[in-house]
Amino acid sequence: MEKFIRILQKDNVVVCLNPLATGEQLEVDGEQITALQEIPVGHKIAIRKIEPDEWILKYGEPIGHATTTIEVGEHVHSHNLKTNLSGNLEYTYHPNFKKLSEGDPSHTFKGYQRKDGKAGIRNELWIIPTVGCVNGQAQQILDIFKSEVQPDDIDAVQVFKHNYGCSQLGDDHANTRKVLGNMAKHPNAGGVLVLSLGCENLQMEDFRDSLGDFDKDRVRFLKAQAVEDEIEEGVKILKELYEIMRHDQRVELPVSELNIGLKCGGSDGFSGITANPLLGAFSDFLTASGGTTILTEVPEMFGAEKQLMERAENSAIFQKTVSLINDFKDYFAAHNQPVYENPSPGNKAGGITTLEEKSLGCTQKGGNATIVDVLKYGEPISKKGLNLLSAPGNDLVATSALGFSGCQMVLFTTGRGTPFGSFIPTMKISTNTPIYEKKKHWIDFNAGELVNGQTMEELLDEFVQYIINVASGEKLNHEKSGFREMAIFKSGVTL
Repeated sequence: MEKFIRILQKDNVVVCLNPLATGEQLEVDGEQITALQEIPVGHKIAIRKIEPDEWILKYGEPIGHATTTIEVGEHVHSHNLKTNLSGNLEYTYHPNFKKLSEGDPSHTFKGYQRKDGKAGIRNELWIIPTVGCVNGQAQQILDIFKSEVQPDDIDAVQVFKHNYGCSQLGDDHANTRKVLGNMAKHPNAGGVLVLSLGCENLQMEDFRDSLGDFDKDRVRFLKAQAVEDEIEEGVKILKELYEIMRHDQRVELPVSELNIGLKCGGSDGFSGITANPLLGAFSDFLTASGGTTILTEVPEMFGAEKQLMERAENSAIFQKTVSLINDFKDYFAAHNQPVYENPSPGNKAGGITTLEEKSLGCTQKGGNATIVDVLKYGEPISKKGLNLLSAPGNDLVATSALGFSGCQMVLFTTGRGTPFGSFIPTMKISTNTPIYEKKKHWIDFNAGELVNGQTMEELLDEFVQYIINVASGEKLNHEKSGFREMAIFKSGVTL
């Protein structure tokens, strides 16, 4: 097995596939390089001398600059590498469209065809509180219903608690109403009880009006202050919804009906080498097959945004991408925070040093497809193909945002491991084999095989089939464990 990976020939660092001891040697381009320190797996080692302020290149792009002289064989990390990032930039549109791999529209999955024409990959019964004040009542309704009915012939019964819906102003209030409305109409839900208190900012009548057209047989409303016993009434409504949805059947649907979110968290030095490129290959496959993928985590596009902008379908999408990046930088600046305050301690321990390095690995999840649209937070998908979405990097907030925009599933790459799951199926893909073998109750698929000799083409075939299986009903680890949550992005004041 090789001791290192050199991603592109122009790189002046390589990534260690195994820990290197001091004095251990690598052969790079016919030259013997001696490790000058112990270097952990996933970390970078200099393969030529790098002068102070010289760019350090990985993925063929600068990931920052040297803060001191770096000798051949030296460990390259936060002690001698600093970000190049600063504030807003001026951008010019230089289209550079890339050739896509071929798709296969003949692939199908077994899903639920909803009345509005959307496809669901789950048939679940949800309680959605409009305000955090009724989280407890929602849980009690769910518990009593499950004890009386034992609903084994649907995929899940779930309450999605949150702390918002009241004491919010402006965009925060509007966003909460919008994303909860998107949840109420999500195709993975065969039935929804919207539960309110009655006195909150997010009034039930306004919420119902904001939904526009919806299936009135499948979405029901209950105001706790308006009835004598909201628990009894809530259980009654759940039973009525269950009787409707328990007769739903899966049918063969084309993969073009899939909307898949792309997300990473707990990244390491292999994220941009194994799991993220695998998602990129899948994204290219799905979009070429007529389906849709969404890339988000805007702060983790900083430093790699120009490559995305080159793939904007036209000048209008380019301008939306520029706004996506600069508006998020303005959000940081408004709170007096630097745009480069990332990666996390876990990322750094895994070998990622700067935000540019993280971003160049992160954006590989979007593959090579042309970007057809840029969505605001809570905005639903309107164009098939690769979309960008405005949301932060926080795992639960970003994954929820992908669901709010209409994704039925999220593909989540990780090098450190994480057990969480959002309100939609959240598939964990490991960047390395050790974390997969250690946390098989967390991780669903191992992309670490790409450094164990398996080709991208072979692994992609397995991955596509696994995603089809999951879309057709196979449960992910977080679904088996019952770890299901959602989170709403908040940026303003609280009353």
